[in-house]
Order: sequence, then structure tokens, then C-alpha cells
Amino acid sequence: MTTHMGGARRAGLAVGTMALLFSALPTASAATSAAVGPGWCPTVAGHRVDCDTLRRPLVAGEPELGTIGVSYAVVRHRGPGAAKGTVAVNPGGPGEVAIGKAEQFAGALEGLLDDHDLLLVDPRGTGESERLPCGVTDAEYRFGTRAEQRDAVARCAHHLGPKARGYTTAATADDIDAVRARLGVPRLTLYGLSYGTYLMPVYAERHPQRVRSIVLSGAYPHDFDPLARPNAQAVSLALRRVCERSVPRACDGDKAVRDLATTAARLRARPLTVPVTADGTTHRVRFTEGKLGNLLYEAASRGAGMEPAEASLLGSAPWALDRFVKGDSAPLRRLVQEDGASASAEDQAPYVAVVCNDYRKAWAADAPLPVRWQQYRKALAGAGQGAFGAFSGRGFNEAPTDGGDVCISWPRENTARPQPTGPKPPNVPVLVLSGDLDANTPDANGVLAAREFRNGAFFSVRNVGHVPELEPSGCVTGVTSHFIRTGTPGDTSCLRTLPPVSVTPVRR
Repeated sequence: MTTHMGGARRAGLAVGTMALLFSALPTASAATSAAVGPGWCPTVAGHRVDCDTLRRPLVAGEPELGTIGVSYAVVRHRGPGAAKGTVAVNPGGPGEVAIGKAEQFAGALEGLLDDHDLLLVDPRGTGESERLPCGVTDAEYRFGTRAEQRDAVARCAHHLGPKARGYTTAATADDIDAVRARLGVPRLTLYGLSYGTYLMPVYAERHPQRVRSIVLSGAYPHDFDPLARPNAQAVSLALRRVCERSVPRACDGDKAVRDLATTAARLRARPLTVPVTADGTTHRVRFTEGKLGNLLYEAASRGAGMEPAEASLLGSAPWALDRFVKGDSAPLRRLVQEDGASASAEDQAPYVAVVCNDYRKAWAADAPLPVRWQQYRKALAGAGQGAFGAFSGRGFNEAPTDGGDVCISWPRENTARPQPTGPKPPNVPVLVLSGDLDANTPDANGVLAAREFRNGAFFSVRNVGHVPELEPSGCVTGVTSHFIRTGTPGDTSCLRTLPPVSVTPVRR
């Protein structure tokens, strides 16, 4: 359930690229815009923006751990009179910033902001909200071996100590509601992207009377498979789909999946060493079956369909796999290097702590470490033949930076209680969207997410990856805006007619 927004906090919308998508949209004169509040308050053309910081308990019920500043921005509607509603957006992560992307979000929801306000809250520890670092960087975490990633998680927990209990989905949900209460807004429309689709149902469970409607894009359920089997299977499905839909036919989907299985097996036996330059430093990355899984389920899903006529990682994957099987590793190495170039020195505490506190594991959180390992290995052994598609179970479970065994050493004494285990949501309209090329939060998980709600409607968006709003036509944001206004998605036919992604031809 992760995507890449410029760091290992990858469970959110790649919102940094949204500026490209919406740069052509007409905007009001900047002279009519105004920022009211501290110096970090963003300016959004044509809108007044109100900003402030709210002090919140770091850990509820433990005043000795102090407080934390949670910052927010409200992009006010441009039309006359009172706002018809307030839309609270979370871009994912865990731990992605919202305030710094105010202009992009306002562009995406341009028509809606005629009469709706937009609420952006930077989750605790990120952006303009107070930082609680743990000394683990994005590049270190992303490029490390699996053992090094586990060690980084343990070091992060040690550095945070009891303050790790302050990084939870429930705490962020309560922060958003505290901001809502300060603003005097009776109810919110919740708009969650990727990890935001985990956060917003927690908000709805904890504050059901404060919810008007919910949009979940790139969604997964709270009881997702901790072994990520749907994600592994969706990698093969995405390869087949891009080949079958390419015009003219650029590759054979079944062959691409066979090549993937061969590549995974070879890397399982003999990993590559790939030099990757990021943030001015060259890292020697041990490219294993797990790293291949991460590249093809997470990175390849990111941005698929964003510029359908341009080359993308997913569209290049069948060719790179074909060349690797034939003895040429250069194309695959280039994909690894291009993806890794965006790694940074940003601290990963808000990402690591939330996923290790909250996400489902294949072991009991209260078990000692040796027992956790026994439970995890037993779960893998019992997963079933072919459960991981073209990958081995152990190999693919080293792919997610927020899953598999990465949190196995997270200390029991630092873990928040209780963790969210599943929503008991209000009976409000809920729209759930998934891209049908997305192996990060695949259709199978989106269907399950919609079933968590009595009034949930699920739509698969053809030829796009994670998150569907990134497609450039405005189809998806048109559907979501209509839903927010009316409680119904309206005409969704465009979701099935988006163009196929460009695919690099695989030569016979």
C-alpha cells in the first residue's frame, strides 16, 4: 500500500507531479489571493488561505510526553456566501505533506472550490507540523538490504522511545477532528489517497457524526493481507493488460509474465549490484528478487497512465524483462537507477512508526521476537502454491517497505494501544476508486475497501495506476467532484475509456 512521493514514504499520491497536470488550468488573478497566518501559509491564486497551528497531546492520556504542533491550511471557496461544505484531503504516505501542495490540490478540485473549502492538515511530524525524527533516511531505508531495513526500523524505534506511540493513524484522525472543531465546521467530506484511504475510515469510525461523505482513491481495506498476495498477483495482471491493450501490439502478456518469473528466480539465486545516484551520493544497491518486486508492484504502479503517450516504468517493464532473460541486464539496471534517483535524506519516522504501529502483521504484536519469527515463517509456508504469482513468497515479502517482516523487531512497549482493526463507519455515501494497472493498491483491495461501508460504491479506472486522479484528462477528478457535490458519482463512462499506456516494443 505504498507509493512514491519523493521518498520511502510511499503510500500516497505522487502529488509532486500534480503541478504538471494542472499547470494548464485557468486560475484567477494572483492579486485576488491572500494568505492569512504564519509565514509558511501558502498562497493559492484566486483564494484566501487561512493557516494556524494547534497544540495537541503527543500521546493521549500521557501528558508527561508533552505536546506536538499540528499545522493546517484552509483554502477558502471563491464564490459568494458560506461554503456548502469542507473537503479534508490526505495525500497518503504515511506522513506525506498536504499544506505544501495547496496550489496543486486547488487546481485538481478547481470547480469544486467555487463553493467548497479545502482543508489541508500536515500530519504530525511532517511538513509544517512539528518534526519528531528518528535518524533513518529515505535513501538508507529504500536502498538497504532487508536485514538493513529491519535494523533501521529497530533503530528508529529505539531513538523515538515512548514517543513512538504518538505516531498512529488514530492520533492523526483525532488531530484532523480537533482542527475541524476549532474551525467550527459541523461535518467534513473526507478525501483519502492511498494511505489516506486507511486514515479516513479511522476518522469516520472515531468521529462518525462529523462525516458528510467519503472518497477513497487507491484504496485498501484495514484487514488487508499482511503477506501482500493480491499485490504480487496484480503485477502479472498489469503486465498482461499493458501488452494486450498496446496499439499496435507491443508484447505478449503471457511471455512477459514468464520472463518475470525467470528474472525473479535468477535474482533469487544471484542478485545484481546496481550503482544508484541519489541526493548527490552514489549507492551500491543489492538488487534482489525483493527489490524487483518493489520496482514492479510499487514504482511501476506510480504514474502509470499519467502521461499515456510517454514511456513509463510499467510500459518499459516487458522489454526490460525480455532483455534480462536474454542476457542483457542494462535495461533493467536503467529502470532501477531512474527510480532510485529520487531518494532523499528525509527522515522516515512518520512512515516507519505509523506502519509498524498500525498495519496488520503476520504475527501477534504481543509475541516475543522468536515467536514472531515462527509465526511469520509459518504464515509464509502456508500461503499456498502460486499465491505470489511469478514470485516466491519470501522474495515478494521483501518487496514492501511497509510489510513483510520489516517491522518484526518493533518493540511491544513502544506500540500504541489500541491499534485500528477495522472501521465501524457511519452510513454515508462512499466512493472507492482503483486503477486497473495498480499493483500497489489493486482492484481486489479496492473492492474489499468498498465492502467496509454499507453505502460504498467501487469503480475500476481503466489504464491507470496509483492513484487514478493523476490521469490528465480530468475524468477522474470530474467524477469525484460530482460525487462530493451530490453524493452520487454521476456519469462514470469516461473511467472505462482512458487511453492505454505506451509500451516499449519487445522484438522477436
